Amino acid sequence: MGALCRIAVQAGAAIMDHYATDIVVNEKDDKTPVTAADQDAEDIILPALALAAPGIPIVSEEATAAGSKPEVGPAFFLVDPLDGTREFINKNGEFTVNIALIEDGIPTMGVVYAPAKNRMFYSAGSGKAYEQDIEPNATGSLDTATKPALLAVRKADPKGMIAVASRSHRDHKTDEYLEMYNIKDFLTAGSSLKFCLIAAGEADIYPRHGRTMEWDTAAGHAVLSGAGGRVDEMDGTPLKYGKLERGLDNPYFVAKGGIG
Repeated sequence: MGALCRIAVQAGAAIMDHYATDIVVNEKDDKTPVTAADQDAEDIILPALALAAPGIPIVSEEATAAGSKPEVGPAFFLVDPLDGTREFINKNGEFTVNIALIEDGIPTMGVVYAPAKNRMFYSAGSGKAYEQDIEPNATGSLDTATKPALLAVRKADPKGMIAVASRSHRDHKTDEYLEMYNIKDFLTAGSSLKFCLIAAGEADIYPRHGRTMEWDTAAGHAVLSGAGGRVDEMDGTPLKYGKLERGLDNPYFVAKGGIG
């Protein structure tokens, strides 16, 4: 787990170097934005992961977009080097580095690092989800990190839940879905921070009725699962990974904390 955290911190440092400059935005074939920070972060993560866990396939967003054929197996890594590129471009700080280990379709380990906020969330399994504050640094040192704080979802109040949704992708289907719950407050957040807010007990539910890819959700899913939450398809089926038949595209899903 420590290796994944160190790699995420290194990638975060590279991203923050770009964050301090005028950001040049390009467009990928799927019309989504990409920046040099996305590629530089991936160039740090991929060789470091290969060294830390030789033989385990790695599926990463930018490599796949560039034409690399995804290779999955019983175990593989899913990487989004810069999740929330729009948030990065808008300089609101709500972007993350996502690294997850998938085993038999389930995210068993994951780290979500928000370098602009110095917040790192990670999980190595059930009951093993934590948050630490750590500044990005080029060596990946964790020496200055705060003491790990155990994450646990809160028991939702059925008379007044807190929902969280995408800052850039909220739609009417999300609002319609949430009408079945008593929502007293609505938070917005970018990237995988939505999963982490539920894991930290700051929100209860996050429905997503828009397109996401597996690398967008796997690390946050791991953190939330480790904190006692879950992520399901809209029919209640647990969200799984390695869906090559779907091109690694996720179905619509809902992430929940302590909702009975």
